[in-house]
Amino acid sequence: MKTLSIVVGMIILVYFSYRFYRYVNLDKGLDKLLANGAVVLDVRTVSEYNKGHIQGAVNIPLCQLHSHNIPLDKNKVIVTCCSHGLRSIRAVGLLKNRGYKHVYNGGAWEELEVLIKNGR
Repeated sequence: MKTLSIVVGMIILVYFSYRFYRYVNLDKGLDKLLANGAVVLDVRTVSEYNKGHIQGAVNIPLCQLHSHNIPLDKNKVIVTCCSHGLRSIRAVGLLKNRGYKHVYNGGAWEELEVLIKNGR
């Protein structure tokens, strides 16, 4: 019983650590960026994207952001999203390293979609 309690406690700790990490890395002011025409970049796989996505979002899987030919305008404001928010954090770093200056982490696509719907 003691071992089970320790395991459950560890799972809870990991979960809340993950949620806190996502929250801390979520950019602020996304509603204004989106209202001003920011490009939503969904970095999930094509199959994940096909199961559901934000209307009008551009789908470029994270693994393809390593290529030299990213079909995005470097002068546009880009808000990244994925399934839980971790790949979108990575995408922001990759794009900034490739010279994109206006890139923001939008976190999980479903939460970003709610923000978009509530902002309109």
